[in-house]
Amino acid sequence: MLTNTKKSPYAKVSSLPFDAVEWTGGLWAESFKICAEATVPQLKHMFDSKDISHVVENFKICAGDSEGEHNGTVFGDGDFYKWMEAALYTAAKSNNQKMLDEIEEYIDLISRAQQADGYLSTKQIIGERNSNGISRMGDINDFEVYNFGHLFTCACLHHRITGKDNFMMIAKKTADYLYELYQEAARTGEVQTAVCPSHYMGLIEMYRTTEEKKYLELAKLAIELRDSVKDGTDDNQDRIPLKQHEKIVGHAVRSNYLYSGVADLYAELGEEEYKDMLHRVWEDLLKHKLYLTNGCGALYNGVSPYGNFFKDQKTHQSFGYEYQLPNITAYNETCANIGLVMWAYRMFNIEQKAEYLDIIERTMLNVNLAAVSLDGKRYFYENMLRRAKKLEFEMVWSLERTEYITSYCCPPNLARNLAQSYEYAYSVSEDSVYIGMYGANKAHISLDNGTDFELLQETNYPYEGVIKFRITKVNKDGRVIINIRIPSWAENGYITLSGGEKRSLSKKDANTFIPVALNRLEGTEIEVYFEMAARLTVSHPLVEENSNQVAVEKGPLVYCVESNDAKIETLDDLLITPETKFEEKYHVIAGREIQVLEGELYAHNRVDYDREALYQTLHYEGIRKLPVRLIPYFAWDNRGYGEMRIWLPVAYPVK
Repeated sequence: MLTNTKKSPYAKVSSLPFDAVEWTGGLWAESFKICAEATVPQLKHMFDSKDISHVVENFKICAGDSEGEHNGTVFGDGDFYKWMEAALYTAAKSNNQKMLDEIEEYIDLISRAQQADGYLSTKQIIGERNSNGISRMGDINDFEVYNFGHLFTCACLHHRITGKDNFMMIAKKTADYLYELYQEAARTGEVQTAVCPSHYMGLIEMYRTTEEKKYLELAKLAIELRDSVKDGTDDNQDRIPLKQHEKIVGHAVRSNYLYSGVADLYAELGEEEYKDMLHRVWEDLLKHKLYLTNGCGALYNGVSPYGNFFKDQKTHQSFGYEYQLPNITAYNETCANIGLVMWAYRMFNIEQKAEYLDIIERTMLNVNLAAVSLDGKRYFYENMLRRAKKLEFEMVWSLERTEYITSYCCPPNLARNLAQSYEYAYSVSEDSVYIGMYGANKAHISLDNGTDFELLQETNYPYEGVIKFRITKVNKDGRVIINIRIPSWAENGYITLSGGEKRSLSKKDANTFIPVALNRLEGTEIEVYFEMAARLTVSHPLVEENSNQVAVEKGPLVYCVESNDAKIETLDDLLITPETKFEEKYHVIAGREIQVLEGELYAHNRVDYDREALYQTLHYEGIRKLPVRLIPYFAWDNRGYGEMRIWLPVAYPVK
């Protein structure tokens, strides 16, 4: 389980045990296999290497196994715990005992690196030992509490998967250290906001796992103390009291982690002001600041549009103002998009709106899968929506995926996100099953009302809209409600039961659940069909960069065009019409079979045109037809450097 909300008073659903669901085919089974066999081992090599990340070496220095100074990022400890989550999931699901044994060796190393008082952050331990001027809790940007939070989460998962307490004992010592730290802050009023607050989620999961109430009290206190920060900023979401938040602002990872933690807190304590606030910022995100790919956090750097006009509130990796969604310079940090999945998942735990699961599915299938190459070994830190041949300015991060990123937080976060993908397939309550992400799988479902059965899902989703459910291996029969999720994009389709009863679907059913009540389980079959033709999508007129442009989507997938798939000097010359028809075909990219869309677009016949000029007279010489292939956005940047576009200018024919 990612979260264990079975005893949470204000959570209405919970996830299945980690071993209850198995992808049996299709895109998600393929992605999990690549994560287990390519991504996790490659990341292990990066963390083990003294000359690349230095992360494991830092733990060895703290444990007394090596000598030297701290090297690498200040948040490397937390990133290593994220990788451990991915390794735990993939090893347990794949019966990889060798990896499980190696994880136990890492836990032993971490235990020896931990200080007697429970403190555990390698940069500071090494700094104090070597008397080099670095000490504890001196700078919030040293990410100590962020490291703690990922330790807590990983220890909870380790306990659930293995049943062992050794990692949990380390986490409890660190949580106890943090408890004393926050108690002192509450007494003195000297409060700092911990950036990228993973510890809110981590502490609440510690409470759920250990049932020790002080960890819930600590999470509540840590969140409340944000309001006592002096000179807070929008970048850290602490400029105004938390319950007064109206808009989503600042650093996108910090924001999504914060609201994920608050949603977890609501699930335990039910404070309505927090829930109301979560609704406000969620609505602001979806209405104003979310990319079509579900990437979030548009800006590399900026100034908050909501702060004091006479005192700049600088932001980075952040949300901008409403509808500020540039394409070439889209930031969309991978960790922020993973944070969105975490937040949406926790929102669904407390209220069963199909919208939250739709956000999870679209985010996972588009921007999250796009953040790693098809072979599972190269990564994007930021996720642009358009790539040009050249830029007249230099970006912070590479415009191509790379094996190692100096700021290595995203690859292990993505690894755990993809390793845990099957957690988003189903949620359950006392007598109900909610369908989350669609994909071929089999699930063992045991509900609180006593029913116990296996649910098989057969489909080639997201490429095709036919999904067949079969209930088999009924150990205990009884009444069950299967809540079929209707995606936001669905406008036509049907649900058919094995007895022949058919329910048609229309646009008004989009983003809802259709409950199918079953009084007898054995032999039950349900067929779901969503019409899945390619469609053109437009954006709000205030998204200026998309003016008079459309994007191509099919089902939950966003499509794009790369230079490889259009014989044209530049993709900037392409035009699309509302009447464009596409043919679905399969095409091999990087050794993987991907469904693509092929059709005829149009291209400008450029005459006397200077591509370097800022402005010039238009000389129109007509347009010509051009065969073009579009590929899913998640599959781009796997065939060498070239241009890429999602949004294409529209040519409207005269009627």
